[in-house]
Amino acid sequence: MNNLPEPLVLLEGVHLNLASLAGEVNVLRGVDLKVEAGETLGVVGPSGSGKSTLLMIMAGLERASGGVVRVAGHDLTALDEDALARFRRDTVGIVFQSFHLVPTMTALENVAVPLELAGRRDAFAAAQAELAAVGLGHRLDHYPGQLSGGEQQRVALARAFVGRPRLLFADEPTGNLDGATGRAVIELLFALNQRHGTTLILVTHDPALAACCHRVVHVQDGRIAEAEVGGDGVVVPMRR
Repeated sequence: MNNLPEPLVLLEGVHLNLASLAGEVNVLRGVDLKVEAGETLGVVGPSGSGKSTLLMIMAGLERASGGVVRVAGHDLTALDEDALARFRRDTVGIVFQSFHLVPTMTALENVAVPLELAGRRDAFAAAQAELAAVGLGHRLDHYPGQLSGGEQQRVALARAFVGRPRLLFADEPTGNLDGATGRAVIELLFALNQRHGTTLILVTHDPALAACCHRVVHVQDGRIAEAEVGGDGVVVPMRR
């Protein structure tokens, strides 16, 4: 009898087919992937390979057309939209390339929003503490338009981590930042991740950045082509 715990993320034979004017497009073509709790995973691949779409499916933002999608014990293919929203609220944090801050809210309000939606009475106190942790304790009342790109992404990091998610997704988090600012944000991302013990899935076009993770998977033409152990360049073929 197998008593091993289920991976935090389990994908088996995942397909995503989307309609277009030119006909059906096969975005994902039978993806198999396991991610263990506490792991950091880099996802790389050329533009249009399906790596960001794969993230969207694991985060419950896109529905697979077929296959098994189990995340933190939830069968995402069986959840309705309300249940998916609760899953995202309670289980995942997401950092995007474009920050996705509400422009009419202060930094403090942006970070407090997910906690308020969850009914947390300490939403603003927790948001203030998280902004201090990313070095923005002095910018609580500033609006996104008053912050630099690096500061906006720090606010987005604080918002993603404030609810202590089990799983954090980062989709090209340095894509809109210059080199030095991007490196500072990545250092902060990994520091926060280590501090909180979150499972991290990082989508990036930068192989050097992905190699900071425990493991790297390469997506090509909607399939996982290969995986390697982060940092040492050991390539481990995966089932196609």
